[in-house]
Amino acid sequence: MRIAVLSDIHGNLAALHAVAADLHTRGVDTVVNLGDSVSGPLLPLETAQYLMAQDWVHLAGNHERQLLHLSPTASFSDQYAHAQLSPRELEWMARLPHTHFLTDQILLCHGAPGVDHMALLQTAERPATAREIEARLGGHHAELILCGHTHVARSVRTARGVLIVNPGSVGLQAFADDHPYPHVVESGSPDARYAIVERGPAGWTSQLLTVPYAHQPMAELAGQRNRPDWAHALMTGYAP
Repeated sequence: MRIAVLSDIHGNLAALHAVAADLHTRGVDTVVNLGDSVSGPLLPLETAQYLMAQDWVHLAGNHERQLLHLSPTASFSDQYAHAQLSPRELEWMARLPHTHFLTDQILLCHGAPGVDHMALLQTAERPATAREIEARLGGHHAELILCGHTHVARSVRTARGVLIVNPGSVGLQAFADDHPYPHVVESGSPDARYAIVERGPAGWTSQLLTVPYAHQPMAELAGQRNRPDWAHALMTGYAP
């Protein structure tokens, strides 16, 4: 079984098109999208419509939840995306699960199992420790766990033999965050990220892939939406 794993597209349709073109050359059996698909100042409507037309497995991330239940303190990214979507896209989004077993031994989640805003493999800007990862799994067990949320591509095999893969972000390669304390996450390049996992005779293996794409128009679009932080991240892979 060969699975392409995408996450954190954030409305970056150009990056998504590049990843989709790349994965179609690699003979995958299934494509999974782990959520945070449209939130941001780019192309939320067009991205949602593209995803709705694919026969992929889709999850909701924390931003899908936030979009569907906008609070008075909602971020500009969530407010902008919500304003662009029609009831059709919002209804599709509302049907998406936050956690899903692809098989009885393949667990999909956005953040950590059962907690869409919890980072499984990261603690702010540093890799999570083995003890932190086990605590965040909350007793969930599978041969393969696929997660997103952090935008950091990592592949970890636990002491119990569980392979946990975060494909990184398709659409946003750097950002600043205040939780659990102020920090930045940076991939160091504007390339789109995704992963391929495959089960072979010895078990599950992973490839963490980077795909170049025409990122300058997306950066310019972010600038036109008055988001210079996104523009810089999209151009460079670094936070301003």
